[in-house]
Amino acid sequence: MHSTAQPSGGRPTMVNAFDPSHLSRLPERTRAQVTRRDTVLGASYRLFYRTPVEVVRGEGVLLYDADGNDYLDAYNNVPSVGHAHPRVAAAVSAQLSTLNTNTRYLQESILDYSEQLLDTFPAELGNVIYTCTGSEANDLAMRVARYVTGRDGVIVTANAYHGLTAQVAEFSPSLGPNSPLGPHVRVVDAPDELRLPAGVSVAAHMRAQVRAAVADLERHGARLCAFIADSIFSSDGVFADPCGFLADIADEVHRAGGLYIADEVQPGFGRNGDGWWGFQRHGVVPDIVTVGKPMGNGIPTAAAIFRPELLEEFGANIRYFNTFGGNSVSIAAAQAVLDVIREEQLIAHAKKIGAHLMDGLRTLTAADDRVAQVRGAGLFIGVDLVSDRSSATPDGELAGRIVNELRDRRVLISASGPAGNVLKIRPPLPFGVQHADRLLEELDKVLSGS
Repeated sequence: MHSTAQPSGGRPTMVNAFDPSHLSRLPERTRAQVTRRDTVLGASYRLFYRTPVEVVRGEGVLLYDADGNDYLDAYNNVPSVGHAHPRVAAAVSAQLSTLNTNTRYLQESILDYSEQLLDTFPAELGNVIYTCTGSEANDLAMRVARYVTGRDGVIVTANAYHGLTAQVAEFSPSLGPNSPLGPHVRVVDAPDELRLPAGVSVAAHMRAQVRAAVADLERHGARLCAFIADSIFSSDGVFADPCGFLADIADEVHRAGGLYIADEVQPGFGRNGDGWWGFQRHGVVPDIVTVGKPMGNGIPTAAAIFRPELLEEFGANIRYFNTFGGNSVSIAAAQAVLDVIREEQLIAHAKKIGAHLMDGLRTLTAADDRVAQVRGAGLFIGVDLVSDRSSATPDGELAGRIVNELRDRRVLISASGPAGNVLKIRPPLPFGVQHADRLLEELDKVLSGS
């Protein structure tokens, strides 16, 4: 999931993406690879960074290029328990050499994993359906929500990203103006406390926005089906706090007859440091939860978790089968990830190292007028960059420069928010104190221009 800045009239561009006009400045090998890539993969693909990184292997929180240089990966949440984790690799290899088939056969492994996965959720959420990607999970969640409610109105935040299927793209505004929202979709502000009027709380503002969106849907002959939110608001600019404001939104959604869908594809599996799932920080019990990305540590697997009553009529009347969703190898990878998170106590680790990194970032930037706020939870942190601190004017150009200069120092992060002005730090969960300190040291050099 990548946030984009929206140039007027043009296609969306990632502020930290490779600019094709820089092709002639690249080393010969890199230039040849980029040219080949463009020829065979086409125009839709994007590369990270002004000077793209060729990666040939990974280990833990490090990536390595063809020359053996290591890069500190402070961005990729997909390898949640670390690149090439031996437990995951062994589980996948063993299962692939034994059997890989689908969910229409009885298999103990998917039952064991499903029971353990459901144990991490509130008791009200009792059924899981497997897909291959978060996009598919969100597509299925919305399909069930529409069936159950008989409605199609959707509310999302203003720069949300929820996936790439035709249905889900219609409520993913971060895809930009050339991927228009559906007529049944309404957007509300992200929970950006920094840019709210004085004296207005996030909870009150968000609740009022949702109420207004519901009313607007009804004025246009539609009714609310669902509100869906990524619980860390990653594409909106990383907003974790204040804890609890999502409960007010869920209450407003239920009052309007809609369902609350928690998209945990990015904040899930312990990344926030306060539990397995981002919604738990807010005291919310969603109607549907979707998970993906870090679930298989790089093996494509995802799922939607439901209140069982939502699937009773849907399951009886609608046949849903996903050939690769819940396949034996993906379940083996997912089981290994679950085991590693528990045995290596990575949730508590994310809380501890996240606090160390957050404290370091705040100390480093306290006197820097270009930094309006450091925020986040666990190992999901945003650094809000501005051109004017008093007005909190976003500075996407500065963020892009910092991301690229860190890349040149072999530290990989990204940028988020509608203006691309929020540094997004989201490393694999085994990120340690030494890795956090390396990031802080290199960021200090970039900010000071040394």
